[in-house]
Amino acid sequence: MSKIIGLTGGIGSGKTTVAKLFLTEGIPVYFADDEAKKILDQEETISQVVNEFGSEILFENKIDRKKIAEIVFKNPEKLKKLNQIIHPLVKKHFDAWVVKNQKHPFLVKEAAILFESGSYKYCDIIVCVVASEEIRIKRVIERDNTTKDAVLERLKNQWSDQQRIEKSDFVIQNEDYGKTKLEFYEILKKIKNIQ
Repeated sequence: MSKIIGLTGGIGSGKTTVAKLFLTEGIPVYFADDEAKKILDQEETISQVVNEFGSEILFENKIDRKKIAEIVFKNPEKLKKLNQIIHPLVKKHFDAWVVKNQKHPFLVKEAAILFESGSYKYCDIIVCVVASEEIRIKRVIERDNTTKDAVLERLKNQWSDQQRIEKSDFVIQNEDYGKTKLEFYEILKKIKNIQ
């Protein structure tokens, strides 16, 4: 059976950079956040979300991501409700993906909220990607064309690096790509030696 590597880190930490390194090593990666977005566009999900949040979150019969983000990132109860709809659907999709890729000795599940969602419990090894808050904020502002306040709002809804590090097997400091690669290959060597 494949070993599941959970890959996590706060917004802007550079999880995708590390995920791409796993891919270059031929290790399949499941991008949970991307899959969650696709699931959010499915009819079954849309009707559940509309039941919970009302039809004003729709735009052209699809969920307006910006509108729902504004609601949930300011209200932890609403965020919890949304996650209760999305997480079981993502888990079901991930389980099917694992079955499809079971010939690989290792599979990676990349997820920003691996701990918050409880899906870390299904991982054999956890790798956490960290970077200074200053760098993370700068990256997200550039990537999402957003404001510092909006990024800080999202950071408030995620675990701190310290909380993640305490529950992780390995930590990659991702501020300098050259060093990140070196750390990644060191860790990969250790992971491959875990029986």
